[in-house]
Amino acid sequence: MNLFETVPDFRQNALPLAVRMRPRKLEEFIGQSAILGENSVLRRLILTGEIPSMILFGPPGSGKTSLALLAAHSSDYIFSQLDSLSANVKEIRNFLQEARDRRRFHDQGTILFIDEIHHLNKSQQDILLPPVEQGVVTLIGTTTENPFHAINSALLSRVHVIPFQALTAEHILLALRMALTDRERGLGQYQAVADADALECIVEEAGGDLRRAYALLEAVVVSLPSPRPITRQDIINLTQSSLPLYDRAGDQHYNVISAFIKSIRGSDPDAALFWLAYMLYSGEDPRFIVRRLFILAAEDIGLADPQSLVLVQAAAQALEWVGMPEARIPLAEIVVYLARAPKSNSAYLALNRAWKDVLDHPRVEVPHHLRSSVPYSEYLPLHSQRYLYPHDYPGHWVQQEYLPKELSGAKYYHPAATDPPIRIQDKSRDSDQ
Repeated sequence: MNLFETVPDFRQNALPLAVRMRPRKLEEFIGQSAILGENSVLRRLILTGEIPSMILFGPPGSGKTSLALLAAHSSDYIFSQLDSLSANVKEIRNFLQEARDRRRFHDQGTILFIDEIHHLNKSQQDILLPPVEQGVVTLIGTTTENPFHAINSALLSRVHVIPFQALTAEHILLALRMALTDRERGLGQYQAVADADALECIVEEAGGDLRRAYALLEAVVVSLPSPRPITRQDIINLTQSSLPLYDRAGDQHYNVISAFIKSIRGSDPDAALFWLAYMLYSGEDPRFIVRRLFILAAEDIGLADPQSLVLVQAAAQALEWVGMPEARIPLAEIVVYLARAPKSNSAYLALNRAWKDVLDHPRVEVPHHLRSSVPYSEYLPLHSQRYLYPHDYPGHWVQQEYLPKELSGAKYYHPAATDPPIRIQDKSRDSDQ
C-alpha cells in the first residue's frame, strides 16, 4: 500500500489536513535542517533506503511521524505499525515471530514503527532488544518525552537517538500558505485567503506544533459562511482561550519548573511569578510547587536567610488550610519573598564536599573520645585523647578534633558573604569569614 496515496476529493475524506499534507519526499519536508541538511548522514541514509533503527524525539507537531513514514517509504522493507497504547506482550511476540519468518524464508526486512514508544512498559521494551540487535526488525520509534528518561538504556544503546526541534514561526507560516493553495491535498478548492495577521495568530496559538496549526486553519476555513479573507478575530473566536503547552508527566513539566526555580535563584520575582501563574493555570499540583520551594529555600537561600524555610512551611500550611484558588495568594507572596531574599548555597556545597569524603573514606572509625559509650568526665587509656566538654571552657568552646583521623583538618563549610557571622571564640574559624 502506498503510504502517501493522495485523496482525489478531500471534502469527501475524513483524513485531517495534517495527514493529507504529509511530505511525500524529502524535498517537501519542512524544518529540522540540523538533522536533514544536504550533507547530513540521516538524509543520505534515507535517500539510499539504508534505514537504521532510530528513535525520533521532540515536541508535538515537529515532523517525527512524517520523517518516519518518509524513511519507511524509501526502503523496500515491509512497513508495520504497533499501537504503543494497546499492544500487549503476546501481540508483540507474534509480530516479531512474523518478522523472523519473513526474514528467514523470504529474505525480506521489516520496519516496525511505534508512535509514542515511551508508552511501552519495561517488559514490552525488553522484548524488542534481541530482534533490533539481530536486525530482525528495523525499529523506528517516536516520542515526545526525553528518551533518556522514558526508554530503557539497553534499547537506547541499540538505536540512533535523533532530537527534533520545535518548528519556527517561519516554518509554520510556509506550511500554512502551502495548504491554502494546494488543491490536491490542501484547502485550495475553498479559495480561502488569510491575511498575515490571521496566519500569525494561528502560529501563536500553535506554539510550534504544525499539526495544531493545520487543525486551526482547516477548522476556520471550513467554518466560514462565505468566501472572505480570514482575520485574526476569526481565529480568536475559534480558539476562545487556549491552555498552555503543558504535560504534568512530560518534559514540559520539568522545563517549566526548572525555569521557575532558576528565576527565583536568579532573584527575578517577575519571571518567577510568571512561571508560577503558568503552572497553576495549567493545572500543576501546587503541592509539587511547594516541595520544590522547600528545596530551593535550603539549597539556594540557605544561611543567608534561614527564616525562608519557616516561611515556606507557612505557605505549605496555608495551602492545606485554605486550598485553591485562594492559596495562590500566599504562594505568590512566598515566591516574591524567596526571589528577593539574599542567596547562599554554602551549606549545600559544604554537604557535597563532606559527601565526597564519605564516599572516599567509607570505613572511618569514630575517634575514641567522641564515642557514646565513654562519658565526657572519664579518662580513656593513656594513649587516647579525653573528650573535652565545651561548656567547661570560656565561651563554651574548646579546641579539639571532631573528625576521623584520616580527615583531620578537613574544611567543608566556607561561609558566603551573605551568611551570618560565626559566634564562637575560635579565631582560626573566624578568619574563614
